[in-house]
Amino acid sequence: MKFDIKKDGMRLAVICLAAVIMAVNIKSFVRTGGLYPGGATGLTLLLQRVFELWFHVELPYTLVNVILNAFPVYLGFRFIGKKFTLYSVLMIMLTNLLTDFLPAFPITYDTLLISIFGGLINGFVISLCLAMNATTGGTDFIAIYLSEKKEIDAWNMVLVLNVFILAAAGLLFGWDKALYSIIFQFTSTQVLHMMYKRYQQKTLFVVTNHAQAVYEEISKISHHGATVMDGEGSYQHEERKVVYSVVSSDEAKSVIRAVRHADPKAFINVIKTDQVQGRFYQRPNE
Repeated sequence: MKFDIKKDGMRLAVICLAAVIMAVNIKSFVRTGGLYPGGATGLTLLLQRVFELWFHVELPYTLVNVILNAFPVYLGFRFIGKKFTLYSVLMIMLTNLLTDFLPAFPITYDTLLISIFGGLINGFVISLCLAMNATTGGTDFIAIYLSEKKEIDAWNMVLVLNVFILAAAGLLFGWDKALYSIIFQFTSTQVLHMMYKRYQQKTLFVVTNHAQAVYEEISKISHHGATVMDGEGSYQHEERKVVYSVVSSDEAKSVIRAVRHADPKAFINVIKTDQVQGRFYQRPNE
């Protein structure tokens, strides 16, 4: 593992900030509203409330969350990336400690407002971590492992797990909290989809007279290949080349700028891609 002072220093600072925001969100919104945000965090809160209500034992948030994250962290360190896992562990542990020791200061007691704004903050924090090549832990490790290494669409499995958590919460503590938690998770997911686009793809169709130069720029930035097809302009009946390539959404703007530089007269059509089957390069996690 190599560390760059400037790059990793920035990464460290952002992850620490994300941990503070996540802990404040848990204390000020999630716990105040009695919500269950899903994943390891939701399961931790559910277990805390079960032990507190039925056994009159207050379990430390850190203890429960560390136990739940032990196997996912092993998966991350063994199969996903060492630096990725180390920064994720920092995020997990700092969030745990701050959640245990920061005082609670409720901003509002309106459960609907808590669900919406808590979900917005949660999605923002998760996106921030993923942008820094880290995660908030729990099921994210498992989903990334299965998606990248086993080519399994694991995010649906995570959704099923969250449904079980919400169902248990509804049975034990009332369905109103479970339903509000769905609003929280939906809001969080929408923010995540809007801000983090690594696992989304876009298809580029580039009509150009400089196909080789365009392909080289696409390959240099995204490490993706391209298919070059023959075409003909219908107006002037001149021969054209059409360069077809699929790139990650977070790289699309950089690729388009590079293509414009290679051929200022290129015609570029960008299409949102719903699904890709076959070999598609993903930047490895460190």
